[in-house]
Amino acid sequence: MNNQPSTIQPPNQMRTKPARVAIIGTGLVGSTCAYTLLLSGLAGEIVLIDANHARAQGEAMDLNHAMPFSHATRIWAGSAEDCAGADVVIVSAGVAQKPGESRLELVQRNAAIFGQIIPAVIHSGFDGVLLIATNPVDVLTYMSLKLSGLPARRVIGSGTILDTARFRFEISRHFGVDPRSVQADIVGEHGDSSQPVWSGANVGGIKLEALAAAQNVVFNQETKDEIFARARDAAASIIQSKGATYYAIAAGLTCIVEAVLRDQNTVLCVSSLMDNLEDMDELCLSLPSVVNRSGIERILTPDLSAKEMSGLRHSAQVLKASIASIENSAH
Repeated sequence: MNNQPSTIQPPNQMRTKPARVAIIGTGLVGSTCAYTLLLSGLAGEIVLIDANHARAQGEAMDLNHAMPFSHATRIWAGSAEDCAGADVVIVSAGVAQKPGESRLELVQRNAAIFGQIIPAVIHSGFDGVLLIATNPVDVLTYMSLKLSGLPARRVIGSGTILDTARFRFEISRHFGVDPRSVQADIVGEHGDSSQPVWSGANVGGIKLEALAAAQNVVFNQETKDEIFARARDAAASIIQSKGATYYAIAAGLTCIVEAVLRDQNTVLCVSSLMDNLEDMDELCLSLPSVVNRSGIERILTPDLSAKEMSGLRHSAQVLKASIASIENSAH
């Protein structure tokens, strides 16, 4: 008989640290994101942080009551100190976009809020991926990068992930296919200067012009303009109708978190620091990017037409002007 002690560890020593996601800001976007995360089962721990602690406590209680219908998850209202053990911190705090207000008009109001939030997160000892959702997201992603001192790959903005989803949905409606079968991206700013990439758009690998001809569907420049306009202006329409958008962006944020926690190498149109494109350095905007456990693994440069590249450069200039407005106001 072998009397050697077993090498199998006791259960309490075999347990791994549960994945923790901290959400700062429990307004409509933050609380909906917490709900989608709970339903996904991605996180073992979800901590809600808000300047209005009572609001965070109420959201945590409500989410805990959904647990019997979803996944066993530890959910509580915490503070910035709880970011220390987080794999991902999502920042959705800030003032909301008003009807008729552009995302970039939000910049001065939300920049001041981020000047307090980001240093507090880093002071906790946080060493994960920082995911920014607050608008104007590209400018605040850049600001968060500078305030945090984290490596650029670990500071991600939700960017045009939502614009891209809206774009794919509108294309799918036009051609009568599942939106998940559409491959088409919107790059640049998450805002009015965003740039659709028609040159690479396809359904099942079939270029849209060829698909339109095969299905005898009208697909000319006027059609393209209408499809893009509906995608670009969707947020304004929703805000006018119900005051805010939150379901789709929450789903998009959960998709980004999944790519990080599961180390998936998923290609997503998210915002990050540009450092390899001419005239587009020292700003954050969206291009297709490989997202995994390290954050942004690499940025992919799509083969853009001359018109699309011009649109992307214009988007970069709009963002540079907004960043400059923050830096000037700080002096």
